[in-house]
Amino acid sequence: MAGGFGTRLRPLTCNIPKPMVPMVNKPMMHHIVDLLKKHGFADIISLLFYHPAAIRNYFGDGREFGISMQYMQAEADFGTAGSVRNAYEKIGKDRVVIISGDVLTDFDLTAAIAFHEKQGADATLVLTRVPNPLQFGVVIVDDDGNITRFLEKPTWGEVFSDTINTGIYILENRVIDMIPYKDDFDFSKNLFPMMMNEGMKLCGYIAEGYWRDVGTLNEYQDASMDCLAGRVHVEIDGTREGSLIIGDGVTLGDDSHARLMGTVVIGDNAEIGPTARVINSVIGRGARIANGAVVQNTVLWDGAQIGELAHVNDCVIGYGSVVMAGATVAENVFISDRCTIGVEANLLPNIKLWPDKMVADGAVLSKSLVWEDRWLKELFTDARITGKSNIDVTPEFGAKLGAALGAVVGQGRTVLSSRDPDTASRMIKRAITCGLMSAGVNVYDMQVTSIPMVRQELRGGKSAAGFHVRKSPFDKRSMDIIFFDGDGKDLSVARTKSIDRQFFSEDFPRADFSSLGTIYFPERTTETYRSRIFATIDAQVVRETALNVVVDYSNGIASTIFPNILGDLGTHVVTLNAYIDSARLTRSSEEFQSASEYISSIVRSLRSDVGFLIDSGAEKIFVSEESGRFIGDGRLLPVVTKLFLESQRRRGRQTRKVGCPVTGSALMDLVAAEYGVQLVRTQTTHLGMMNAVFDDPDLSFVGGTRGGFIFPEFSFATDALYSIVKILELMAVTGWKLGEIDASLEHLHRVQKDVFCEWDAKGRVMRHAMRDSEQQTRQLIDGIKILFDTRNWVLLLPSKDSPQFHIYVEADSRERADALASEYEAKVVRWRENV
Repeated sequence: MAGGFGTRLRPLTCNIPKPMVPMVNKPMMHHIVDLLKKHGFADIISLLFYHPAAIRNYFGDGREFGISMQYMQAEADFGTAGSVRNAYEKIGKDRVVIISGDVLTDFDLTAAIAFHEKQGADATLVLTRVPNPLQFGVVIVDDDGNITRFLEKPTWGEVFSDTINTGIYILENRVIDMIPYKDDFDFSKNLFPMMMNEGMKLCGYIAEGYWRDVGTLNEYQDASMDCLAGRVHVEIDGTREGSLIIGDGVTLGDDSHARLMGTVVIGDNAEIGPTARVINSVIGRGARIANGAVVQNTVLWDGAQIGELAHVNDCVIGYGSVVMAGATVAENVFISDRCTIGVEANLLPNIKLWPDKMVADGAVLSKSLVWEDRWLKELFTDARITGKSNIDVTPEFGAKLGAALGAVVGQGRTVLSSRDPDTASRMIKRAITCGLMSAGVNVYDMQVTSIPMVRQELRGGKSAAGFHVRKSPFDKRSMDIIFFDGDGKDLSVARTKSIDRQFFSEDFPRADFSSLGTIYFPERTTETYRSRIFATIDAQVVRETALNVVVDYSNGIASTIFPNILGDLGTHVVTLNAYIDSARLTRSSEEFQSASEYISSIVRSLRSDVGFLIDSGAEKIFVSEESGRFIGDGRLLPVVTKLFLESQRRRGRQTRKVGCPVTGSALMDLVAAEYGVQLVRTQTTHLGMMNAVFDDPDLSFVGGTRGGFIFPEFSFATDALYSIVKILELMAVTGWKLGEIDASLEHLHRVQKDVFCEWDAKGRVMRHAMRDSEQQTRQLIDGIKILFDTRNWVLLLPSKDSPQFHIYVEADSRERADALASEYEAKVVRWRENV
């Protein structure tokens, strides 16, 4: 498989395909050919797509490498399996091994094939264990090596093992016959699930040895250093002299060995000056290092030159690039081909230079290092980017992000934008808009608008995507950028990863001046939103009941929309913080507690029917029942669910299913059983709740555990304003009050513990937890939920954004809840250390 673009390796892959990126002076694909030849493979077919000539010209017919090499170039992207099927005539009737040409590995393929034959498998996947499985397909196998489950590009809650798919497959020819010809067909998404459904023998071989998908610039550096350290067994050209590996025709000054420290690989015809120092580095063919220069932990590609007294450290310098005398190149700098760094220039850390760039003599080249450092690995947590205002998230960052988003949605498309009232949000929204326009994307600017209204607007299908910028509700120094698909759902993982790749590659397509994007400002959005609310509730029954309500608007956007709606419903309302104040959009825990106590006192003193605190983004509500007591997160959901189901029953409406996250209380099961409906458990994220609504038209209601409720008749997403209106309607229909419902429900005891767990240990903990719970009833929806009976359970959920494991426990007694929490805390600690 040699068609990779290597987008995340840019600028190193601007001029070559990813398989041809050099690793200790040989293309990665050359190392794969060496491995195949070592294990007896002589006939190789290379499937080409990007820069195919570079691979053809290097390998030719393969005779020089002791193999036979054929080529197949696809005219379109047929997917991983489809591209193999495209080469069917060249494969013939043989068993075939599929392997990527752009990974680094020393796996024992002979042992993998022996396992395949012993198992009598139709297909065998070669697997390995990695510290962080998020970027790969997780595969679960039983004790006999049979594959029981696939999870392609999982979230942390779906990482049920640290055993991943390496993309190395052993296939019998009958499996190739199953792949449709010239169709987009993927091994993991299509072929292997189809084989499992048809009961074919699909096995997984867990290989020992080294494997790395060299997918990013930092992984390329790490892999190069692993080669020098001997962590991977690869053939390195040259003669070994102690820790040095020296090619033919190399020129070294007298006593230069004393200045070559650590492991150093020197390519053919390279020249190193008598007083130069080289430490733990790879020097390409024909490279030149002048007197007094220092090269440390660095990879120089063929023909690179380092001038006198220049210093380069922990970086990569591409083909034919020149670092002139006295220049300094700091760590984590990636210089592409034929660049020139002028005399005494200074390149600061975390810089990438594209091909043919010139840095003037004496120049200091830098970027906004804070945010560059912040976003070195990945941008997104689910569909959200969070960072410090004007530190991590700057106007420069916003413009770059907008250009990346524009590259993904495509020129000529429209993206919807919105924000909260905060000044920083306005700045960043405009910066993102600039980036989008530069990519030829039109922007539909809803200005200051709530997230639920944005989702409603996107439902019309006029935009390809949307984003909302807000001050973080949890930290006034931070801000969130939330992204939506064209249908209003949270942006999918596939599209966030596409934006990620574009952002880090920095190779954005720019629109011609005549094709720049345009900004539009919509009209009548608020009126449309209000009309939809009244079209989906019984307003008359609410007016007739005339409930007394207390509402705290949290100084957010809802204060501009909701008072008129409540007025039209005839409610008697006491309002708090009913004006926009960008300085008060974020509340600390102490401020939230104070606001809750204030609402409680008003509800009690005025004998109100209910009190609501709306979050500043108008997505979630916190609720005080009629006595002034706030209903806790664990109980508000079953209270509202029972209210909803009772209303449906009194109206004679059939309800088949309701839903809640896997973290929802066991009270949800009891309420669902009482009303004879099915309870559907979802992932813990808002996207998981939304996907459940999209996937199952029988779901009449989905509630979250943090005050967010979805009523599909109105929207597929949580909406605080509609939730309040709907709860008022349900109370009017049933005559019930929330405190009465809460009192009627059992009291179960909940405990949550957060256990420190390094990122690299999370997959391992999940693997041990899966094995530990094999004989127990469990749910594998988001994390591992172990069910002891209808009222007692434990959920193990790796955190998405911190080095922690969340342990959720619910039990019928406080003692048992505490005991289970302690038991599983100890298990996580033990599994964390148990390699």
